[in-house]
Amino acid sequence: MAIEGPLRELGIHDVFQLLDLSRKTGTLHVTSELRDNSGRVLFRQGRVVGANIKSNPLRIGDLLLRKGRATEAEIERALTQQREAGGTRRLGDFLIDSGVVTAKELEREVRLQIEAAVFELLSWSEGHFRFEDGGTPEHEGSIASVSTESLLMEGARRIDEWSRIVDRVPSLGCIPALAPLPDDGAPPMDLLPGEWEVLTLIDGGRDLRQIAETLVRPEFDVAKVVYGLVATGVVELRPPLRVSRPMKRLEVPAVEEGAADLAADLAAEPGAPGSAAGLAHGAAAAGTDAIPDMDLYARGIEALRAADLSAVVKAWAQFLQSHPYDPRAPEVRSGIEAAMKLRAMTGGVAGP
Repeated sequence: MAIEGPLRELGIHDVFQLLDLSRKTGTLHVTSELRDNSGRVLFRQGRVVGANIKSNPLRIGDLLLRKGRATEAEIERALTQQREAGGTRRLGDFLIDSGVVTAKELEREVRLQIEAAVFELLSWSEGHFRFEDGGTPEHEGSIASVSTESLLMEGARRIDEWSRIVDRVPSLGCIPALAPLPDDGAPPMDLLPGEWEVLTLIDGGRDLRQIAETLVRPEFDVAKVVYGLVATGVVELRPPLRVSRPMKRLEVPAVEEGAADLAADLAAEPGAPGSAAGLAHGAAAAGTDAIPDMDLYARGIEALRAADLSAVVKAWAQFLQSHPYDPRAPEVRSGIEAAMKLRAMTGGVAGP
């Protein structure tokens, strides 16, 4: 039997706790259209035995390759053996059989893969979940078994840490660039190898999510490194040049006919570009009056004071798309819901 619903009604932490306490076995699918992202978590008797996320899949072969524990030839040979076996065994099984890694080493990498995906999902407060009860494929999710309770505790700690760095790193779509050198020259830097690794990929073109994907590292870890580099003045962050895709649907209820009309209007309007530099080009391509994303929150406030409820929802919907981790995001979501309900009550005519 499937269990499903919006995350606004049953939070992702509650979903994990429910599956843990009821000792469920099956697959949890989580999707977020605002983030253009999705994830999958495998449960066995309430424990997490596998997880991945679309934006940063962290494949086992890539993780082992990056850490120097396997060569490209060894990974390719194991993939060939897996295909010849019809995909009925895990890639790691063939790497263990050939002596490339030990079972303990592979378990450690799988745990890191699980943790990275789950911690990302635990930060989502909007979207949709669906749990499909039943067994998971025998070749999936049996290398490591992680306590759901421990994942929730560590996830809460990381979310708290996100709230402390969000003032300097508001979005994974932000683009880091090297800051101009001061007149007295570059200050000495004492960076760890992992920090140097991130710094070498900062070119003013890649955003944080792309850097994490290139390095095969969790997005959270890359964001923490960049936060430190920004705080010391080595790096500066630029807003996203564009959003990855138009927003298809706003995750708020269309409570009455007037609100449903407004939701349809929003669905047809692409999100705004994330920088003033790309505004003119983005607005022409989108065919709409785009707003620089750093001004979206204030623009929504101005529209609220002017009782222009349609403009409130449009500005704040774009704000959520560009800044899903902003501390004001819960407040903005509540404001959008209230504005849509008020517009429905006025017959969809509220506003100048």
